[in-house]
Amino acid sequence: MSTSLSETRAREEICRVGKSLFDRGYVHATAGNISFRLDESMGGGYLITPTDACLGFLDPARLARLDAHGQHLAGDQPSKTFALHSRIYAAARALDPEVRCVIHTHSTHCVALTLKGKGLHTEPGACDELLPAITPYFVMKVGHVPVIAYAHPGAAQTADLVQRAIESYGGRGIALRAVMLERLGPNVWHHSPAQAMAVLEELEESARLYFLCGQDVPPLNQSQLDLLCQTFKVRW
Repeated sequence: MSTSLSETRAREEICRVGKSLFDRGYVHATAGNISFRLDESMGGGYLITPTDACLGFLDPARLARLDAHGQHLAGDQPSKTFALHSRIYAAARALDPEVRCVIHTHSTHCVALTLKGKGLHTEPGACDELLPAITPYFVMKVGHVPVIAYAHPGAAQTADLVQRAIESYGGRGIALRAVMLERLGPNVWHHSPAQAMAVLEELEESARLYFLCGQDVPPLNQSQLDLLCQTFKVRW
């Protein structure tokens, strides 16, 4: 049974989460956007924050409403990043059909790590990752965060790279919850706006800790990771 929010409740939650992120400094000015995938019983399609909107001052009635193909139906003009969000939904739902919300921010410490050119190289041909496994809650609540090479905001190749990253990790049985766009910021996703916000919060806090320590932080060792994964049924 679907646990999706009603359209009215989803509009309220997008605005509540947007204000919370703005008030606490996770977003600033008109940076960032939030989208929500509506259940088929409500006509399907999506809600997304308007282009150039400040997340701290959203109006539920003015959120953009799009159909399942991304056509604008009502509300203000949708954020130009919907093309990327739609690719995230398509790729992520192949691994977790209940994915319903995507949040993008320009969170300070996440962006700062990419400005310093610090990435954890995984293996030949794979993406660099933003952070190693530095805390148990980063492992449990966020997981791997591949860094997507810089392209200008809204670039089509970014959506291609993000989709490939989600599918590549999915092929190893790992359902990503986040990717990091180099010099721009993270995109995170989950089953609801509140859950997606929690992923973002944990990711930014982990990046802040790593940044403050000068990236000289030993990650959890393999035995610690194995016990963590076994105890809490997570995949690393």
